[in-house]
Amino acid sequence: MARVQLIIPDEDRAKFGEQARREGMTLSAWLRAAARDRLEKGRRSGIFESDETLEAFFRRCDSHADLYREPDWEETRKLIAEARPSVADAL
Repeated sequence: MARVQLIIPDEDRAKFGEQARREGMTLSAWLRAAARDRLEKGRRSGIFESDETLEAFFRRCDSHADLYREPDWEETRKLIAEARPSVADAL
């Protein structure tokens, strides 16, 4: 196992140490866990590894566009009118 020396302000050391104690960890273990969390967060945010994978994603979306057509405004207005209760229904 490697040893790493870390220089941080005393105030940060106190805050990190207190949080580590609250979580039942040593400061060293807490810092390792925080670093792992940061790495995992970075991996999750990088869904597309390259411009090519991003372009492939959009091509795939475009190929499905005709399958999932949204209603135009007139169709939407008709659906809203049909869903709205009439005055006769309220009586």
